[in-house]
Amino acid sequence: MSALILALAAGAAVGLALGALGGGGSVLAVPALIYLLGFTPAAATTASLLIVAATSATALYAHARAGNVRWRTGALFAASGLLPAAAAGAVAAHLPQRALTAAFAAIATLAAVMMLLGTRERRTDDTRSDDTRAEYTRAEYTRADDTRADAPEPPRRAPARAAGTGAGLGALTGLLGVGGGFLVVPTLVAVLAFEMQAAVGTSLLVITTNSLASLLTRGATTSGLDWSVIAPFAATAILGAWDGKRLAAKVSGTALRRAFAVALLAVAAFMLVDALT
Repeated sequence: MSALILALAAGAAVGLALGALGGGGSVLAVPALIYLLGFTPAAATTASLLIVAATSATALYAHARAGNVRWRTGALFAASGLLPAAAAGAVAAHLPQRALTAAFAAIATLAAVMMLLGTRERRTDDTRSDDTRAEYTRAEYTRADDTRADAPEPPRRAPARAAGTGAGLGALTGLLGVGGGFLVVPTLVAVLAFEMQAAVGTSLLVITTNSLASLLTRGATTSGLDWSVIAPFAATAILGAWDGKRLAAKVSGTALRRAFAVALLAVAAFMLVDALT
């Protein structure tokens, strides 16, 4: 199978995951680039950053038009991750290839576990009585109202925790080339009480910013990349993200996350074995 067809298929899968789940799809980009398209781990993380930045920026535009981006909180998250992303991006080029592969496998495992835990929480919600569920829904709407631009600030510790998480995410993005939406979205929901749509939209701002910051330190590594592969990969990822949003409206979110998590665990196990042998 030609590299072009593989790039188109892999990009579509990554875009579908991003569009349907609001994060996690970029974790598939690196192993696809390594094992399907023959990139080295260092080149794959750089190419992944390019793909993630392009896809996230496109999706960010759509979410911004829909009013789903909380710019002030996103700016805090992004600003705290800029320096770590740039520093980690510079360090990544000097790390052993096997170390990068093993680290990526660990992050992929973490993403899968978080998704599986998320599906368990949703099943717990579904077992509540109708009265309890109705009360919970009213509380969710109240939290959503509190995230409007004119709403009061969250508790004092929340911005500090958001900034700390943003710094860690920036380092992760720079080092491994992953967007980290699977970490940003739960943080915005749990720590800052964002509704899901606002969390997804704001996370795209953070992901785009961190990816671009990391790319600035990887200028030397972008010169040897195969753009005839990266360009179609990114193009189908962008298109796939729109299809993923439509897929999410038709298929249970719990089923999507469970299936994606299982696939991600299999990819992580394969990468870990490859790094250790």
